[in-house]
Amino acid sequence: MYWQLFHDYPSLWLASAALVSLLVGSFLNVVIDRLPKAMQKEWQQDCRLLLSLDEEQEQATSPAIASIAWPASHCPSCETPLKSWHNIPVISYVLLKGLCAFCKGRISPRYPTVELLTAILGLCVAWVLGPTLHGLLGLVLMYFLVAMSFIDLDHKLLPDQLTLPLMWLGLIINTFGTITSLEFAVWGAIAGYMSLWFVYWGFRLTTGKHGMGYGDFKLLAALGAWMGWQALPMIVLIAAVAGITVGVLARLNNKTTDPLIPFGPFLSVGGLVYLLHGEKVWGLANSVLLP
Repeated sequence: MYWQLFHDYPSLWLASAALVSLLVGSFLNVVIDRLPKAMQKEWQQDCRLLLSLDEEQEQATSPAIASIAWPASHCPSCETPLKSWHNIPVISYVLLKGLCAFCKGRISPRYPTVELLTAILGLCVAWVLGPTLHGLLGLVLMYFLVAMSFIDLDHKLLPDQLTLPLMWLGLIINTFGTITSLEFAVWGAIAGYMSLWFVYWGFRLTTGKHGMGYGDFKLLAALGAWMGWQALPMIVLIAAVAGITVGVLARLNNKTTDPLIPFGPFLSVGGLVYLLHGEKVWGLANSVLLP
């Protein structure tokens, strides 16, 4: 019934996808902010047990965030719990003029940025893939990629809590041949991981440096599990071109002094571009390489 309604009224499908994505973007802000802190707390607890540190030492250095769900949303400055209307995506930020309602401390523009970006990408996915199962799955994939990209930008970290479930989800949905065959999905996961693994060790043995992290291997494996091994060359090519371009521009404009640029966001861009325009991208590449 609902699918037929979306087919009859495409604008309703687009509006629904954008609205849901906007709300999901608000939740992704929580994931982006809290998941690394929860992971750090877990690591510190493991170290405390290993080093036989007492409870007071652990509490003195451990972040306050215990999990994604707890404590309730609060101001990062005064830690006052927020009211429900303070969490309305984008609108509450505009009404409060980017300030905390209690202490008037400045709220990072990152929050509405993530929400708007997720909504815009959700609209793009819905527009290209339409009111289909592929469209729904494309939205889910996009949500994962947005969260991982911002976490990688902030911490140079791609959490197993996101990369591994994404990979398994890709294998599960392709058990039914939803996006690609199960055979191609399995080989996509294997090729995605091993290709970057070989690049990593080749670079490390040659230069003695770490060129990327293991999270990048798992993310590419997840994209291979979703879209099959045939998608990997183009995803890596798009990611490499985007990464090199951003890196060169940042150096020319003296925008960064950090020699390490996270690769996860560029892999995410490559995955989304291929998901939405894979055939067109291959056609463009063939026209350039084989005129």
